[in-house]
Amino acid sequence: MLVLCRDLMFASKIRVAASDANGITVKLLRDPIQLVGVDGAGLIVDLNQEGGLDAGVAWKAANPGARLVGFVSHVDTATIDRAKASGFEVLTRGQFAGNVLALLANLVGRPKLPNPN
Repeated sequence: MLVLCRDLMFASKIRVAASDANGITVKLLRDPIQLVGVDGAGLIVDLNQEGGLDAGVAWKAANPGARLVGFVSHVDTATIDRAKASGFEVLTRGQFAGNVLALLANLVGRPKLPNPN
């Protein structure tokens, strides 16, 4: 599982959740340029990170069978709309923070996440 996230709090939550879930390996990337040429089955993107949305879209184009999930501030409706239109499964930051372990398990083989309201 690839994760594009500069936010130290969320990166820490993801690492802890991955270590709690046996068999889930997470590669944390801090800069969107690090996604270039990297393959994977799924990508989680902090959509509030500058360049994150565009990097996720470019990565998905190179990995068409992969899952693409983003988390974003619930008040950033423009980014939510743009991300959904670009093929992201979108969660608010609160939804993401409260369900990191379930999200990781979901991304490695369970059904798609429901979109937030």
